Amino acid sequence: MTLPLTEQLVQWRRELHQHPELSNHEFATTERLTRWLEQAGIRRLPLGLKTGVVAEIGHGEALIALRADIDALPIEEVTDRPWRSQQPGVMHACGHDVHSAVMLGVALQLKQQEATLPGRVRILFQPAEETFDGARQLIEAGALEGVKAIFGLHNAPDLPLGTLRSRAGAFYANVDRFVIRVNGKGAHAARPQEGIDSIVIASHIVTALQTLPSRVFSSLETVVLSVTRFTAGNTWNVLPQSVELEGTVRTHNSGIRAQIPHRIRSLIQGIASGFGASAELAWTEGPPALINTPQWVDVALEVARESGYHAEHAASPQMGGEDFAFYLQQVPGAFVSIGSASEFGLHHAAFDPDEALIAPAVDYFTQLVPRALQIVAAQ
Repeated sequence: MTLPLTEQLVQWRRELHQHPELSNHEFATTERLTRWLEQAGIRRLPLGLKTGVVAEIGHGEALIALRADIDALPIEEVTDRPWRSQQPGVMHACGHDVHSAVMLGVALQLKQQEATLPGRVRILFQPAEETFDGARQLIEAGALEGVKAIFGLHNAPDLPLGTLRSRAGAFYANVDRFVIRVNGKGAHAARPQEGIDSIVIASHIVTALQTLPSRVFSSLETVVLSVTRFTAGNTWNVLPQSVELEGTVRTHNSGIRAQIPHRIRSLIQGIASGFGASAELAWTEGPPALINTPQWVDVALEVARESGYHAEHAASPQMGGEDFAFYLQQVPGAFVSIGSASEFGLHHAAFDPDEALIAPAVDYFTQLVPRALQIVAAQ
């Protein structure tokens, strides 16, 4: 990739970083992406999206897709970079600005090769990944119509620059959310015997929930259960009537995923009943596990090695969620991790990916596209 294009992409990344927007509110981000694509003469598909952009390059029947996510997080940035967020309480703490810059660069480079591309590539600048509903919006709008394979990336702050990882099969986790409400009986804190202490009961529940991954399911399975919110009471001398707990469960095995709501419900109701209280569970399914297609993982890693990456199949299963999984339920493809060498991890207020990852990632996907199109055309 040329130095002027590299500098342009870094500038665009910094502009996106300074003006982050939350999921489904990426209006200015969409306007910027649209303007930059139009200036390069890249056509957009009229899908009627509220936010997000779908661009297409090339001609012919063979069609693949690339995806970048564009939304930010409700986090106050604490870095001292000159391009730090100018939006109070909102930050690109997951690197979606970097992903967007990479795919902008791919679009510009492929536009220059459009006459020789053996098909079409559709580039999805997707909103609302952090709330796990953006991929479904694009699918419902028809963004995958005719697509035979899809590829995406996420930067990995724990990996050094020049490193690319992926794996066949389950890569990212099933993501589910739970809310538990414990209903006891309020009382004066000086006379707890007159009430049913919902805080004590909820505390027992928090401890007991940890036996699900450690004692109910095999230790060879990946199961993570975290209670992330414990809300109770509003003053110092009253036992509250109720307590609300919230958290998440992450798995890779869909069979285990299906069992967990029943297991939690039985456990919390049993504990609450033993204390003379009651407990209710509200369960919300998030995105499914991201299941990479082995054939396309092989292709993605082969091209990565050819383009200079230290690339391996040895990626560890990730317990984070990724709504790219919804695309892979519709068409085959591969999702890869690219090292961004940040001292602080994803969703941290000091997250600071190394921008040097942009140029090689652009060159990588620019090489991957014609290879994938040739394979699709031959099928």
